[in-house]
Parts: sequence; structure tokens; C-alpha cells
Amino acid sequence: MIQRLKLVAFAAIIALMGVLALQPSASALDPSKAINKGVDSAGGSNTDATQLNTNLEDVVNILLFVLGAIAVIMIVVGGIRYALSAGDQSAITAAKNTILYSVIGLVVAILAYAIVKWVINAF
Repeated sequence: MIQRLKLVAFAAIIALMGVLALQPSASALDPSKAINKGVDSAGGSNTDATQLNTNLEDVVNILLFVLGAIAVIMIVVGGIRYALSAGDQSAITAAKNTILYSVIGLVVAILAYAIVKWVINAF
């Protein structure tokens, strides 16, 4: 049963990667970034610090999306483990810990995003 659960989790990750590969990048949808790139290519006054902030924001957004997707997958896995525990206390505890640690990881990721966003806007 655990092997089947691992196979389902692996298939879900592969499917998620396929969906991510088909999504347009966030910078492709943001007109201000396209304008900044145009100003840069024309020799305008867009500074390197602005470009660094933009690149840092893109990296943080991508990492937050990946962490969120992993957390949701792990919450689902914990729920499946809980449902399949059949009253075994050690299996129930392990499933609850999986869900708890996934939620804690998601909260830490959101706080990290907020801190990075605040620091970028401060400079």
C-alpha cells in the first residue's frame, strides 16, 4: 500500500512539473517588467539595483510557488496516511506529524516571502 502511495505522489509531482512547464513566466505577464527591459535595451536609466531587485523577486516567487505546491502535496499525503492508518496509533501520529510539519513549513515560507518583499521595498 505504501508503494502505491509513493507512486501516486511521484505521479502527482511529475504532473505538477508538466503543468509548470506549460505556464508562462510571471515576468511575461507583467507589462512593467517588459517596459524596464525595453528601457535597458535602449540604454535608458534603469539601474542595476532595480534589475537585481526584480531578479530576486522572481526567484523568491518561484521558490514560494514550489514550496507551496510541495506543502499541499504533503498535506494530501498526510491525509491519505491518516485515512489508511486503520487505528494504528503510530501510523496516526506519523500522519498527524506529516500534516503539522507541512503546515509549519508553509507558514515559514509565507513569512520568508513577506520579509524578503519588505526588504526589497525598503531599498
